[in-house]
Amino acid sequence: MTVLDQEAAVPRATLQLLSAIAVLLASPLAFAQTETRPRIRDLGVEVGVLPPGPLNALTDVPGVKVGQTTLIRGDDIRTGVTAILPHAGNLFAEKVPGAVFVGNAFGKLIGSTQVNELGEIETPILLTSTLSVPKVADALISYMLKLEGNENVQSVNPLVGETNDGYLNDIRSRPIAADDVFAAIANAKGGPVEEGAVGAGTGTVAFGFKGGVGTSSRRLPASLGGFTVGVLVQTNFGGVLSIAGVPVAKELGNHYLKNYLEQNKGAANRVSAPQTADGSIMIVVATDAPLDHRNLSRLAARAMLGLARTGSSESNGSGDYVIAFSATPGVRIPAEGPLYQPKALLANGSMSPLFEAVIEATEEAIYNSMFKAQDMSGHGHTVRALPLEETIDLLRKHHAIPLK
Repeated sequence: MTVLDQEAAVPRATLQLLSAIAVLLASPLAFAQTETRPRIRDLGVEVGVLPPGPLNALTDVPGVKVGQTTLIRGDDIRTGVTAILPHAGNLFAEKVPGAVFVGNAFGKLIGSTQVNELGEIETPILLTSTLSVPKVADALISYMLKLEGNENVQSVNPLVGETNDGYLNDIRSRPIAADDVFAAIANAKGGPVEEGAVGAGTGTVAFGFKGGVGTSSRRLPASLGGFTVGVLVQTNFGGVLSIAGVPVAKELGNHYLKNYLEQNKGAANRVSAPQTADGSIMIVVATDAPLDHRNLSRLAARAMLGLARTGSSESNGSGDYVIAFSATPGVRIPAEGPLYQPKALLANGSMSPLFEAVIEATEEAIYNSMFKAQDMSGHGHTVRALPLEETIDLLRKHHAIPLK
């Protein structure tokens, strides 16, 4: 339980009761800011053509675990750590094939060059706040060196990504400690993944609204191998938001470059502070398809198409990265031994359905990061969550929500 949770425990119980009464009185798709916010699929919106896995989450990929530490302290600390474990064993002893794709390299991703040089990932994947990357990486190294079997290890490649949460968080204080990193790894588990303003997404902003952590998955039909692709995102970027093809940002009047366009119309006095498209996104892709580094690189590149569908501008100041790995045991890479002979790998000609899967899952994960996020105040600023009622009305208007 966070500090904020402790302070709000009593009034929250009252709000939950009132919310439950409101739900009974309102239509099924009417949501208030104090109520539990839906994932986009809860509204009946189906992104793409492929079905999700049972959890519609990164953890639909067998063996993959996610853990999070959320730091909400006083008026200024809004940050955290999200940990992704490709499997529950010693990742240094049993590495997984991996790849990193760079959309725009304005970021502080530690460990990417070795991943792409050797084609393997040997630590949990951690996401956090920009200026906390060195501290988180140092803690991750400590964690790996203490694992049983790693007593003689003298080189570890920590894989740590970030986005900048400095608008809502006192980023310069760098409050994340080693114990916060250890906790995120220790509480990693399968099952549902908490989304919204949690973990590494606690203080992030997306498209001028509250961003956060989001996840989704897609499962191929048995005739195409039955493989699963899962995606987890940390959203903190901007552009012109589109949801399932609906021009939400334009109709809500909150989008990148709006102030310049309004000034050209002589309406500068009505324009609020401009939305910046800077910020960054981290995208983590997992699959149980037996892929090597080369085809994981191809898979990671397609995730950027899912990002594009949401309206990202991929601006100069946005670090846009994809980390992809295969979690299937048959392709794990032992740390020792002169030979490595994985089981059969998926052929190039079988990749196209996986490309579609990662595009759809990335797009939906980004939406979930925003739909699940609540309003957040911190560090002297307030960022509103995506307004549900207005957004739902727009989705209905454009027939993205099917009529009953």
